[in-house]
Amino acid sequence: MEQHAVDQLKAIAKINRTYPCSEMSRNERLERWAEVLERDPDRSLNTLRETEYQPADMRAAMRDDGTAISVAFADPVLREAGLENDTYGEAKRFFELTDWQLHRLVCFCHFGGRVSSGTIAHHVRLMAARESNGILARLFAFFGR
Repeated sequence: MEQHAVDQLKAIAKINRTYPCSEMSRNERLERWAEVLERDPDRSLNTLRETEYQPADMRAAMRDDGTAISVAFADPVLREAGLENDTYGEAKRFFELTDWQLHRLVCFCHFGGRVSSGTIAHHVRLMAARESNGILARLFAFFGR
């Protein structure tokens, strides 16, 4: 699939930015994040340091280039669905995660300074599966689809 910037598309197609986009459910957002991360599963991502020790306002503002959150923000589908930036607080809001859940995905204490994109995708899928009903959803998330 080819990707083009909006300016490039304007030259070959009529763009309607007011067309209503469908809302994505929490699980759809998490699944999309996992898919984006899996595009380059060996990519080395930065982690955030000591998220659990930061005051809430500082934790919400935490960000870094090359994190799992910045990978999500680079995806036009997730941005269109409402992801506004690549901060910890925005990821928590958009993906409807608790501090503990997001901490588990992005904090230094779980992976060290770097972690593979595929590893984070696996953990994102597990979180999505825990919210789904049924053992089959959990098994698919654990063993992959």
